[in-house]
Amino acid sequence: MIDPRREYQRRLADWRERIAALDRVNLALSNLRLAIAVPGVVLLWMAIVRQSISPLWPFGAGLAFAVVAVIHAVRLQRFHRAQAAARLYARGLDRLDGRWTGTGRDGANFLEHHPYAAGLDLFGPASLFELLNTTRTDIGELTLAGWLREPAPLDDVRARQLAVAELRPLLDFREDIAVLAAESPGRTSALAAWAASSATRFNPAVRMLLTACAIVTIVLTVLVVRSTITMEWLVAWILVESGIAAIWRRAFHRVIHGIDTPEHDLSLLADLLARLESEHFASPRLAELRQKLLTDGALPSARIAELRRLVSWLDSTHNLLFAPIAYVLMVRPLLAIAIDRWHAAYGAAVAAWLHVVGEFEALAALATYAYERPDDPLPDLSADGPVYEAEGLGHPLITHGGVRNDVLLGDGGPRVVIVSGSNMSGKSTLLRSVGVSVVLALAGAPVTAKRLRLSALRLGATLRIEDSLQEGHSRFYAEILRIRTIAETARGATPLLFLLDEILHGTNSHDRRIGAEGIVRALTALGAVGLVTTHDLALTELPASLDGAVNRHFEDRLVGGKMVFDYRMRPGVVEHSNALALMRAIGLDV
Repeated sequence: MIDPRREYQRRLADWRERIAALDRVNLALSNLRLAIAVPGVVLLWMAIVRQSISPLWPFGAGLAFAVVAVIHAVRLQRFHRAQAAARLYARGLDRLDGRWTGTGRDGANFLEHHPYAAGLDLFGPASLFELLNTTRTDIGELTLAGWLREPAPLDDVRARQLAVAELRPLLDFREDIAVLAAESPGRTSALAAWAASSATRFNPAVRMLLTACAIVTIVLTVLVVRSTITMEWLVAWILVESGIAAIWRRAFHRVIHGIDTPEHDLSLLADLLARLESEHFASPRLAELRQKLLTDGALPSARIAELRRLVSWLDSTHNLLFAPIAYVLMVRPLLAIAIDRWHAAYGAAVAAWLHVVGEFEALAALATYAYERPDDPLPDLSADGPVYEAEGLGHPLITHGGVRNDVLLGDGGPRVVIVSGSNMSGKSTLLRSVGVSVVLALAGAPVTAKRLRLSALRLGATLRIEDSLQEGHSRFYAEILRIRTIAETARGATPLLFLLDEILHGTNSHDRRIGAEGIVRALTALGAVGLVTTHDLALTELPASLDGAVNRHFEDRLVGGKMVFDYRMRPGVVEHSNALALMRAIGLDV
């Protein structure tokens, strides 16, 4: 197995060497262009003003300048792609070294109206999404975020796992996708909106009429050249055909001006789509995605080339020499009709191409995460549930010194685990580790564990509940509203895994004991499994009256006036409390 750090360092060094070499070539080409341009101006002056040399000399200088300019443009593109590749591996090393926070898009906009994303740190600064997100386009980012926000059916998860496993070692392919995606329009919303919009769909008779007008113009022009008719006939006809074209002037204008941004964005995406076309895959999901690129048996590169040719002709109508000819031959209206026909035929295909790009980017992001964490396995999926069985479970955002624990829920084990212990002992981190592992597993990604087996599950969590002055909700009221949502989720077809942190923390011990037991009983009666944390020992009496519930605890000890934790979950109820001793240690008279 390749060491990702060593491989990234090697590739980064290679790309930096290429960047230095390309920079030297670009400087030489820039100087060469200047060396050609200055004499070229002198030669042009001597040929036109002084007429002392043949015009072939400035023509030759101009041709040489154009050739060097084309070569320079190609080299500049290689230079920029080399820089993008170097940034790719520099960021990869930052992730491996834990220096990734605040360096990428964190997806904070995806937090809104999600029941547990904030509590599990799925989005926002230093979040799971920021760690995973190596996408470059908004459609890729949206796809990845959607997979984290909503668990997929097990068949989709299996398909993604196979795709991630195939992409994991394909570092060159993932590098190409990242580099080419970096050149593409980051925001594809305008292109998607144009693709989804309705085409004008001109009547075929309009195209035939305008073509006939152009043919008549050509015939009349020939007759004028042969002096068969006078110029007045041609001028009169041009006025007539201009009036005919004016009938659909607004529609032509809408089509022509509507293609500017979409054609530019499609051109930028063309290289990325071509790279996807050229790769062949073994996993069903990747092969299916590549097949989706086909439109009427042709790949996107061919279809985009058709549109680019039409737009190129459209751009040429702005040329001062060609513009009059284009006007009298109805070139712009005819091109508008052809572009509209392309839109009608392939607009829906553009949406499919964007979907494929987004899913490839999301799968490549998960494969990059898997590559960088070679010890993290893809979880085993169980058709029978509910079950959650983790061995050596950790948290992916704790990269150094994290303590691993085993967790079993369902499948012959406990259905409810009551976790007791003091504040800061690791209870909430355990719940977040379980929740994040479910999110990753049901997105198709590897998990931070030695082994994980789970069934299809829905998550419900009361982590990071806050009061709301704006809505007039206390923390307790906000918590019971969240619990009501969790109970509604538990009534669905997919079993629920609940994570209740410091349950009913905002009320008295008596009500907490009765309320917590009622909530847990109701959830388990609906087939749910889960964990409940507390530092109120009264709640540890629940397993005595609730079948399938067990106690676990985290310990702490006071050493030199400081709380010391080992973050290891143990069987039973926590046996001591250090709160009073800690208060006395800092000088409080209790």
